[in-house]
Amino acid sequence: MALSRAGLEQELSATGQQVLGKLRSHQLFQSQWDTGAFVIFLIFLGVVLLLLLLVFIHCCCCSCCDRHSSRPQKERSWGVDNLALEP
Repeated sequence: MALSRAGLEQELSATGQQVLGKLRSHQLFQSQWDTGAFVIFLIFLGVVLLLLLLVFIHCCCCSCCDRHSSRPQKERSWGVDNLALEP
């Protein structure tokens, strides 16, 4: 099943020629499915970049926000804290 080196080079060359042909004809998307898949890819990329931005903001702001926490910090004790028993 493995392609030989010449077969692989020929297949890559054919794929490159198809891509260049589409670029020359200015018809990158030949169907509505191509356009829809590209839009979904862009939305996915945008969401990933937004999440990375939120993580970056959280990491930068985390050091300044933790010092001014309104909740008092409890000392660590052994065992499991059952918060349902606290008033």
